Amino acid sequence: MKRQLLLAAAALLLLSAPLPAFAAADDVETEMKALVEKVRAKLSEDKKTEADLADELKGFDEILAKHKDEKTDEVAQVLYMKAMLYLQVFDNTEKGIEIIEQLKKDFPETKPGKSADETIKSIKQQEESKKIQRALVEGSKFPDFEEKDLTGNSLSIAKYKGKVVLVDFWATWCGPCVAELPNVLKAYEKHHSAGFEIIGISLDKEEQKLKDFIKSKNMPWAQYFDGKGWQSKLAGKYGVNSIPATYLLDGEGKIIAKNLRGEALEKAVAAALAKK
Repeated sequence: MKRQLLLAAAALLLLSAPLPAFAAADDVETEMKALVEKVRAKLSEDKKTEADLADELKGFDEILAKHKDEKTDEVAQVLYMKAMLYLQVFDNTEKGIEIIEQLKKDFPETKPGKSADETIKSIKQQEESKKIQRALVEGSKFPDFEEKDLTGNSLSIAKYKGKVVLVDFWATWCGPCVAELPNVLKAYEKHHSAGFEIIGISLDKEEQKLKDFIKSKNMPWAQYFDGKGWQSKLAGKYGVNSIPATYLLDGEGKIIAKNLRGEALEKAVAAALAKK
């Protein structure tokens, strides 16, 4: 389940969802509707570079110039959408933040302007997560941690040295996580006796709900829980912004594979154990 930043959700909604019909023939929303339709058409043709969308970028600027004296949410949204193109389509964080800063300066009393600081904070957090994730590649050492599990016992990767370990970021409220659980249980039951372990890292906020779920599903492995949801200490440490997120580690704590699903998990565990 993807951790959706509000900025990303708004952008994708406007770029992919049906647009409403507007009564006015020459207002900002109508102009934006036409412009967004043009952007959609380009994206559907896999035209996603700044050069591909040069005319549309010019269109944003023309709308802003035409309504420069209107400090409304609707006009501020035009600038916001331009920022989203740089952030979500062009993957140009620096330019995207620059435009959000401009939004904050030019439209301070609008909803987008008032939320600019939070938007920038979210963008920077997302970038840091991407940076961390890019370093966690197959063959690299998975950074260790020293924490307590849900029962108060010490928990770390080093504790399972020599074992094949699945580090599983999940939550009881995550539909895909729960759907994948039978496969995880199957792999554990089949290979635990041969040296397969699991470390669950829960992004839940309610401890009792988590404990009840674990008991009902017969999940015997260690769980880390700090009750902070997406702000979980270990989710931040490993740049996790989407769950389920899993890392399969060898006996030395090196990453064998990431985000295995279904039968692929059991086969990878079996293969890793066979190499021990």
